[in-house]
Amino acid sequence: MTRVLSAVAILPIVLGTVWFLDPIWTLVLAEGVLLLAFLEYTTISNRIGTAFPRITTGAAVLVACGVLTLAPSRFPAVLIAVVIGIGLVQLFASRPTAMLASVSAATFCVMYLAIPIGSMALLRVDVGREALMLLFACVMASDTAQYYGGRLIGRRSLAPTVSPKKTVEGAVFGIVAGVAVMLVVGQWWLVGISPVFRALLGAAVAGFGIIGDLFESSLKRAANMKDASLLIPGHGGVLDRLDALLFAAPFYYVVVQLVR
Repeated sequence: MTRVLSAVAILPIVLGTVWFLDPIWTLVLAEGVLLLAFLEYTTISNRIGTAFPRITTGAAVLVACGVLTLAPSRFPAVLIAVVIGIGLVQLFASRPTAMLASVSAATFCVMYLAIPIGSMALLRVDVGREALMLLFACVMASDTAQYYGGRLIGRRSLAPTVSPKKTVEGAVFGIVAGVAVMLVVGQWWLVGISPVFRALLGAAVAGFGIIGDLFESSLKRAANMKDASLLIPGHGGVLDRLDALLFAAPFYYVVVQLVR
């Protein structure tokens, strides 16, 4: 029940912002979510034993997300500057023996958090609300189908050392759900693309979502954490809700842009 109540409280805010408000408010929401996800990421990194300066890295992540959304043509130059800047800060902030781990963890969160979340905001700005909502619908349907499908008939573990509760059967349910959403809803929200291509896109988005889920689970397992945080009752942290989108969103954005 707690899980359902949390979803009822959060979903109207997210979906209402995307659907009814100007695109800039989607970026504002994305930056807020990114900040929370970044704080959870730093907690995981610290638990693993890899610390880095929060303020400078967090600022770099937020700037990267904003530039990707508002001025994507300038993003490569900004990304280079961000990586160099993080390296310089780490040079004076880290012990020599911890330099490689600290710089890697700090720069990786730009790729892991800023680019996926920025690509979702960019979808809203550059393509439209329907394209972003279709991504949300596909991933949420896949997640739900994986959960209930796995509980119903799940027998074979998908990745026992990373996430023992995930099953092969649940993953199949999730991919089928992703395909179904792309076929049914995509005919209105992703116009001009053949049903076969939409089906393949739905399967790929669901597949990338599964990989993202397992990747975040591996980070938590390394840090000996069950949830990224306790921010969302019944769900865990922001990263626990975003994990599938972090891998699926950049792929989806690139494909949508290529076929427009």
